[in-house]
Amino acid sequence: MSTENTYRDIIIIGGGAAGLTAAQYGGRANLKTMLIEEMAPGGQALVIDDLENYPGFPDKLTGFELAQRLTIQAQNFGAEILPATVNSVVKEGDLYTISTNKGEYTTHAVILATGAKHRKLAIPGEEKYSGRGVSYCATCDGPFFRKKKMLVVGGGDAACDEALFLSKLTDDLVMIHRRDRFRAQKVLAERVKNHEHIDVRFSHELKEIKGDGSRISTVVFYDKVADKEYEEEFDAVFIFVGSIPQTALAEGIVKDETGYIVTNQEMESSQKGFYAVGDVRATPFRQLIVAAGEGAVASHCAAQYIDELHGEAYQ
Repeated sequence: MSTENTYRDIIIIGGGAAGLTAAQYGGRANLKTMLIEEMAPGGQALVIDDLENYPGFPDKLTGFELAQRLTIQAQNFGAEILPATVNSVVKEGDLYTISTNKGEYTTHAVILATGAKHRKLAIPGEEKYSGRGVSYCATCDGPFFRKKKMLVVGGGDAACDEALFLSKLTDDLVMIHRRDRFRAQKVLAERVKNHEHIDVRFSHELKEIKGDGSRISTVVFYDKVADKEYEEEFDAVFIFVGSIPQTALAEGIVKDETGYIVTNQEMESSQKGFYAVGDVRATPFRQLIVAAGEGAVASHCAAQYIDELHGEAYQ
């Protein structure tokens, strides 16, 4: 491929809500816009069962439905979606080279929207029984344990959302959190605490997951208030204890103490022309609507940056 054929004005890496919105705004600005996603566009939205707080949709829709609409909308505005894996991002002068398993592309503006992966507890039995009773996705694996006894670990929005979904599948659900109250939004926290099929236990930690080698059978809890450990039977354990930002492609970029990329209000990182949006970015509130807004800002500011490089900035 010639350099002309491989150049894009904006290249977005990651196809969640932030990346898809960035692609839409890039295309709408009549810029050559490419979104690279190694899996299906949609990101973590794909596993949301009931999306009830996305503005403009008073009736619930699934995360999959929203992802489809965002994808179609981006493509309608001319954005190109490439199913590929990005191996590296290298800057030389004002130009970035994006190396993928389907070739190299160049661009003046990179928008990183690679999101975050589920954090693990790193306790005995967690890795051994992953996929055999231990899960990090309720909508993916919950139906396999319909009417079984399930455990949810965590106290944030994701944990509460997933617990409410699992409560539709079983009447025997326990939820533990290591602190004495949830950190989730109040409306979600109250919904979980008042649910007749969810047994909430605060000040509890999961210490070990046991089984017969093929599936889990019991877990070991530590009750911090009573200062004691006890064992209880379970058929499934769902873990939602935070996320790890996927920043491997942001080499040399400034990050905060927890590993998230630090940006200014234009979503630009410490490196000119390199933007970060969504769950990979340091932000006080992680929601689909926030990610989408960040994607729009990043594309808008990237377009202004490209105009500056070409001497076309509006005065």
